[in-house]
Amino acid sequence: MKRKLTITMDEELIPVAKRYARSRGVSLSSLIEDSLREATAERSQSFAARWRGKFQPADRDDPRYDALAKKYLE
Repeated sequence: MKRKLTITMDEELIPVAKRYARSRGVSLSSLIEDSLREATAERSQSFAARWRGKFQPADRDDPRYDALAKKYLE
């Protein structure tokens, strides 16, 4: 069941958001609803799934790498 919700947003954002929704062939309400569904669905992902692919490989020439490797990998 759908219910009406009033939101407040920056005045300059409203026409931009409406154009964005129109360019994708959806209403602004649908765009906001879909965005909120995505945002809340991400929270159900595991910690590892949220962070997978977010880190860069260590720079092995960095002296900090050597210190940490010595401490934790030996």
